[in-house]
Amino acid sequence: MAMMRLRREDPRVVGSFRLHRRLGAGGMGVVYLGSDRRGQRVALKVIRPDLAEDQEFRSRFAREVSAARRIRGGCTARLVAADLEAERPWFATQYVPGPSLHDKIAEEGPLPAVDVAAIGAALSEGLVAVHEAGVVHRDLKPSNILLSPKGPRIIDFGIAWATGASTLTHVGTAVGSPGFLAPEQVRGAAVTPATDVFALGATLAYAAMGDSPFGQGSSEVMLYRVVHEEPQLHGVPDALAPLVRACLAKEPEERPSTLQLSLRLKEIAAREAQGLGMTAPPVEARPVAPRSGRAERPERADRATGGRRAGRPAPRPTERYTERTAQGRAQRTPAPRGRGPQSLPSSRTGGGRAQGHPSQAGARTGPRTGPRRPGGGTGTSPGLRRPANPRLLRQRLFVFVVVTLVVLAGIAGAQALQG
Repeated sequence: MAMMRLRREDPRVVGSFRLHRRLGAGGMGVVYLGSDRRGQRVALKVIRPDLAEDQEFRSRFAREVSAARRIRGGCTARLVAADLEAERPWFATQYVPGPSLHDKIAEEGPLPAVDVAAIGAALSEGLVAVHEAGVVHRDLKPSNILLSPKGPRIIDFGIAWATGASTLTHVGTAVGSPGFLAPEQVRGAAVTPATDVFALGATLAYAAMGDSPFGQGSSEVMLYRVVHEEPQLHGVPDALAPLVRACLAKEPEERPSTLQLSLRLKEIAAREAQGLGMTAPPVEARPVAPRSGRAERPERADRATGGRRAGRPAPRPTERYTERTAQGRAQRTPAPRGRGPQSLPSSRTGGGRAQGHPSQAGARTGPRTGPRRPGGGTGTSPGLRRPANPRLLRQRLFVFVVVTLVVLAGIAGAQALQG
C-alpha cells in the first residue's frame, strides 16, 4: 500500500494513536497509518469535517461501528478503536500490509483461475461473518480488498452503508462504484446480503479478466449496463464462468448465498490446484489388454474411465497419482541376477490392467513378501544375501575380543613359568 508523508494540516495524534503516514483519502475522509503505545500499527480513518457536522450521519455511523464490533472472522480488518463523540469521528482498524486487489491486477494483469477461486472462497467466507453481524458492505470492489500474506482482507465495510443510508441516489447519482453496484442499489431498492454477492461476482470477473464485466464508460453508462445489459465474461475461465454469471443475476433471489459460494469456490480452487480442471484425467499411451471373454471397449470409453474396469468407482486424484507412480516404478525395476525373464512376476498392477497369466513359467500370482531390495528383489529371492544384523555383529565382535584376550593371557603365563 502506497504511503505519503503527512501534510501540514494533518493531525499528528488522534486519540491514543500517533500518526506516521497518509495511506489514502476518499469521499468519507483520510486514512492514516498510526500506532499505539505498544507499537501496534493501525489504519485510522478520520471523517471529513462536513460529514462530522451531519447529526444524521453521526447516528448512522455509530450504528455501523457498533455492528462492525460484532464481526468475527479472519477475512476482515478487525476494528481496534473508535471515537464517535469526537469533533471529527474516527475509527481505527488493524493495519493490513499488502497491495489491494486493484493494484495487483494493474501491475501484474489478470490472475489464473486457481488464484481467483482461492481469493473468492476466502472473501465469501468473510462475507458470511459480516452478514451474520447484520452488516451489508455495499461497496465491495477490488480496491477494498487487501492481499495480505495471510490471505485477502475486506476493508471499508459498513461505511458506505452509513453514508448511503439516507438515500441511495441524490440527483441521479448512485452511492458506490459503478460497475460493482448491484441493480437494486441503482434502482434505490433495499439492500440485502445478495447485494454483496453481486459485487463479489463483479470483483471475481475483474480479477480473472483485468476489467469490469460491464466494460468502461461514464457513470451513467455503467449504471445503465448494470441494470439492463448482461455482463461480458469472455475472459473468465470456464471453471468459474457459470458461478460468476450466477452471482451477477439481475434479481437478488436468483443469486447464490455466500455460504454456497464459499463451498463451491473451494472445490474449484482444489481442482485447479491439482491441475485437473474440467478435463478428463490423462490416459497413458500404453494399451490395456482386454480380459478374456469380454469384448474390447471403444477408445472413447477407455479414455473417459482412465483405463478402469466398468462398475468400479473413479479413484481420487491422489489415488491416480499413486497408481501412476507405482506403475512407473514397476516398469523401471530391473530383473535380479540369476533369474530369467519368465521367472519375474507381472509388473502391471491396478487401474484395470491384466496381471501376468498364471500359466507362465515361474510366474507368481501371490503378493510379494519380505523387505524391498534396491534391485527389485524381495527377502525370499535366492542368491541374494540378507543385510547383516547390527546386533549379531556386535555380539561376534565381543566374543572375538574376549577370546583374543584369553589367548594372550595364556601365552604370557606360559612364558612366565618358563622363566
